[in-house]
Amino acid sequence: MGKGKEAAGKGKEAGGKGKGKAASGGGDEPAAKGKGKSGKAADGLGTCTYVKARHILCEKQGKINEAYKKLDEGWLSNGDKVPPAEFAKVAAEYSECPSAKKGGDLGWFPRGKMAGPFQEVAFNTVVGATSAPFKSTHGYHIILSEGRKN
Repeated sequence: MGKGKEAAGKGKEAGGKGKGKAASGGGDEPAAKGKGKSGKAADGLGTCTYVKARHILCEKQGKINEAYKKLDEGWLSNGDKVPPAEFAKVAAEYSECPSAKKGGDLGWFPRGKMAGPFQEVAFNTVVGATSAPFKSTHGYHIILSEGRKN
C-alpha cells in the first residue's frame, strides 16, 4: 500500500518522464477507485496508446515562429492555455498542412503512426497544453494536445 502511494506521487512529480511505466502502475490504481478516467490524468504522460491533437505545420522556421508569437501574445505569455477554437484560427491562417482546413485537427491517432519527433512531442504534451515550436522531417510544428486514451 505504501509503495502504491509512493509511485503515484513520483509519477506526478516526474511527469511520467523516464519512469513512466513504473509510475503508471501505481498511478492507475488510485484513479480507478475515483472517477476511472486515468487516461486524462497528467501523470502517466507518454504511457497512453492514443492522443487527440491539433497542429500547425510550416515549412519555414520564421513562419512557425510568427504563429507561436500569436499564440504567445494571446494566451501563453499570461500563463493561459490556448482554447482549441483559437488554436484552430491560428492553424487555419498559418498551417501548410491539409489539416489547416479543419483548424489543424488531426483527430485521434495511435502510437507508431506519426514520425519520431512529432510522436514524441504529441505523446508528452500535457492535455490542454501547447508545445513549443519543434522540427520534424516534414517541417516545423506546434502541437495542442486535446486528449489521451488507452
